[in-house]
Amino acid sequence: MLDFKEYIVDKIKGTGIDLETEKINELIEIPPNDEMGDFAFPCFQLAKVLRKNPALIAEELAENIEKDSMIQNVEVKGAYVNFFLSKEAYFKTVFEEIRSQENFGARNTGEGKNMIVEFSSTNIAKPFHIGHIRSTVIGNAINNILRYENYNTTSINYLGDYGTQFGMMISAYRKWGDRDKINQDPIQELLNLYVKYNKMAKEDDNLMEEARYWFDQLEQKNPEAVELWQWFKEISLEEFKRTYKLLGVEFDSYNGEAFHSQFMEEAIKELEDKNLLEESEGAIIVNLEDENLPPVLVKKSNGSSTYITRDIATAIYRKKEYAFDKNVYVVASQQNLHFQQLKAVLKKMGYSWADDCIHVSFGMISMKDGAMKTREGKVIFLEDVLKKAVDKTLDIINERNPELENKEQVAKDVGVGAVIFQDLFNNRVKDYEFDWDQVLNFDGETGPYVQYTHARSCSILTKGGGDYDKAVREDLLTSEEEVQIAKLLYDFPRVIQDAIEKYEPSFVTRYAVNLSSAFNKFYNACPILSEEKELRDARLFLTYSVNKVLKIALGLIGLQSPQKM
Repeated sequence: MLDFKEYIVDKIKGTGIDLETEKINELIEIPPNDEMGDFAFPCFQLAKVLRKNPALIAEELAENIEKDSMIQNVEVKGAYVNFFLSKEAYFKTVFEEIRSQENFGARNTGEGKNMIVEFSSTNIAKPFHIGHIRSTVIGNAINNILRYENYNTTSINYLGDYGTQFGMMISAYRKWGDRDKINQDPIQELLNLYVKYNKMAKEDDNLMEEARYWFDQLEQKNPEAVELWQWFKEISLEEFKRTYKLLGVEFDSYNGEAFHSQFMEEAIKELEDKNLLEESEGAIIVNLEDENLPPVLVKKSNGSSTYITRDIATAIYRKKEYAFDKNVYVVASQQNLHFQQLKAVLKKMGYSWADDCIHVSFGMISMKDGAMKTREGKVIFLEDVLKKAVDKTLDIINERNPELENKEQVAKDVGVGAVIFQDLFNNRVKDYEFDWDQVLNFDGETGPYVQYTHARSCSILTKGGGDYDKAVREDLLTSEEEVQIAKLLYDFPRVIQDAIEKYEPSFVTRYAVNLSSAFNKFYNACPILSEEKELRDARLFLTYSVNKVLKIALGLIGLQSPQKM
């Protein structure tokens, strides 16, 4: 697709201006509103070189710009040269790309690059609760967007299936566990054991000693400990996968802490060989004082391993196994220090690729009825939230469109999508409050609103029955509403690139809302099916373009695109 910005750069360069192409590209701005043009070039920096008033420079520059069919107008506003592109240029460029490219918006920037995306990372034997949704849907969207740009991605669910908590669970089960009850309701019964153990451990210090003992036994491959751990893992994953299926999320690997623990001793030996280990109060650490960071605890005084030791070993293993260009961790912002320490240790070990380990942090989600506390048993299961969303959506459908075909599937697509969309509409670093009223609003900045817009466009196209492979009269599309859609469609590749660069799916989510809003304004202002044939065909193709891009955008963030709602 023709890059308008590069086109403007060439026009400015063609005036003989004494600036490098890259510098001109860097200086060009996109004005805050259409009245100021499509692109703007500030002349302040030229004033120092030419020793002229920047406004005068802008006047002279504008006079020397060679006009053509692409540029409708060039205006000077103070020290800015503002470029107005022709309406037809937008339509012609976008329509040609829509016809020719199945993956509209993709620039194939990821070809030949390997990306690891670690996300969700649920804890075995603990609830898959609403708090896990952020890592799960943000990570899935990032993975989808990267794959759309032809990155070779490996999605990893780094299971929390190791550590002292399993010593706690093993000890709790040996004291109070009932295998039959657990098999009937695995996560809830395991949670009950976990809560009970934590409560009693506050009154009996011996219980934590027992937990540490049984985790040590697990590390020593005690048959009883291993059998119980494996059982907890199997029944937990079975429960988790049901929720992942509802969300439409899949993983290439479920290798978690336990799998990577086999590489720890090799990593510890490497740290020792490189003289990076120190003893501190019986424990083994890596001193990061020169990095202004707290020390990294490699081995506890009792000899047991730590979480970050496994992460060090895991990063080294992943580089060897996957030859990654980027190793992305979608993990909450509370772990910022952890990943700073991880990168610092990897750098001390001499690994230049440490900076390719990217922590994609995110804020917390809260519910109106208060915070969740797993140790106290105060959790909201994510599966329950998703099922409630589906049920509420079905109620809305039965009220609005009771004769809808396949309404149970539509309710699932819209209800689950609404939960995902609300999370991804927010900038990932911000905390947000889960709000049912907002989630299922068909008229606001929500998933149902975008999905309904897509369904509306499907209905128009079905009635229109057009041939979308042939050319149309772009010059007939002149209204403000039509032009706004064309500009938004043109902007889709940039949105995708920005989302990749900043690991920010909300760019795509908000884009989908903006495109839906623009289309609905067009729908209300511009007759489509009742117009004369040439204008009808042009507006139908514009509708087809919106339909195609909305479906792509929804897919990138993990939502389905129902054709009827």
